[in-house]
Amino acid sequence: MKKPIALVTGAGGEMGRLLVPALVERGIDVVALDLGALPPELEALCIAAARMNILDTAGVQQLMRSHQPAFVFHLAALLSSHAERDPELAHRVNVEATLSLFSLCRRAGAEPVRFLFPSSIAVYGLPDATVKREAGALKEWQWNTPTGIYGCNKLYCELVGTYLSRRDQADAVAVLDFRAIRFPGLISAETLPSGGTTDFAPEIIHAAARNEPYSCFVTEETRLPFMTMPDAIEALVKIALADAANLARRVYNIRGFSCSAGEILAEVRRHFPEASIAFESVLQKQRAVDSWPADVDDSRARRDWGLKPRHGLAEAFGEYLVPALRARYSRESAGRPLPFERKRR
Repeated sequence: MKKPIALVTGAGGEMGRLLVPALVERGIDVVALDLGALPPELEALCIAAARMNILDTAGVQQLMRSHQPAFVFHLAALLSSHAERDPELAHRVNVEATLSLFSLCRRAGAEPVRFLFPSSIAVYGLPDATVKREAGALKEWQWNTPTGIYGCNKLYCELVGTYLSRRDQADAVAVLDFRAIRFPGLISAETLPSGGTTDFAPEIIHAAARNEPYSCFVTEETRLPFMTMPDAIEALVKIALADAANLARRVYNIRGFSCSAGEILAEVRRHFPEASIAFESVLQKQRAVDSWPADVDDSRARRDWGLKPRHGLAEAFGEYLVPALRARYSRESAGRPLPFERKRR
């Protein structure tokens, strides 16, 4: 029996390098696309790997025609901090490339393509930290008023993907099966942070594990929902494989735990007592983080497709981050290469 195929864009990024092996383990062949070359270990897991700009519509079209994927995991994006510096490029990468992929999927054939879209808590836009504290855990339809270009990009693609899937379904031409997850801040031991505004949490943790000083760009009281990268990958695969009949929505909140930057530091110092962490709030980034919810309501994801994260804050450190980071940086200090590592750009 022929294996299903997944096209993974941005396959060499933080999520992609864990998603690719997770898909292969579940019997799904992977066609990878990334702007840069993949690490050899990662490329070896794929049936094809294309070094290509996601804006190269003709190249992406040829890739899809050649492999006819049943799944598209569209991870390629310009993240929040970079997007704010270049809104026009962010629109091209985050919106135009996504709409082009929608169109290619809808022309791919009679079988529906499951389109997995990693959205973000940046789609929310609370006016200030006081309202944020009072609002509590937000549901998917609350405060969808993003204040940054990245959130605007993501929310627009959510709306268009939902609209097209609904229209195709109504016309009995089910060719686009759009499914989106609004990811919280993600914390990974395998890869370095790559430019997201929620990256203050992994930056604190990695700096402590490397025994390097770090100045955090938000206040200690700043609170957000977070999730470990393994839990995030499991959620993405789980919603991809879920029966369409069980999905009451096209867009879902998920989270592992909610905590403040100060609570992260307290947990860090339990494991790395000598950690040198300071807090020096940067106004632009602080305003962005204050506009995002302190927590989200993920009850619909738990009910509809069985979201069940393994890691709360304590488990994230004790079971995942600390063992993995100690092993990682001991290899680094010994001069041995790190798996799936790539220099920061």
